Amino acid sequence: MQGFTVVEVQGTVDLATAPGVQLHLDAATQPAGARVIVDLRPVDFFDCAALTLLCRAYRRIRARDGHLGVVCVRPWHLRILTAGGLDPLFKPTTTIEGAALTALAAPKTGDN
Repeated sequence: MQGFTVVEVQGTVDLATAPGVQLHLDAATQPAGARVIVDLRPVDFFDCAALTLLCRAYRRIRARDGHLGVVCVRPWHLRILTAGGLDPLFKPTTTIEGAALTALAAPKTGDN
């Protein structure tokens, strides 16, 4: 999606692999006004370490007036996000384009 950096996460995201994923997310979320989409479609497994990474990326993006979208298509992705109470925050979609539109529609920091 034009204007967005897509971080495609693959394989397993857990305590052992999270530091490597964090490096990519940190690089993508560093610039002010960054527009980032985290694509979880290729992920085979994730645990609470992945949720921590997503929350960290969200905080970094929002602190820099950027936008974050999340793509996931697997039902268990949604179940984990829902169980963690994070689906309303990330509003995951099934496509890159949908994630971009959802991210851009999110209120800016301080907006209610």
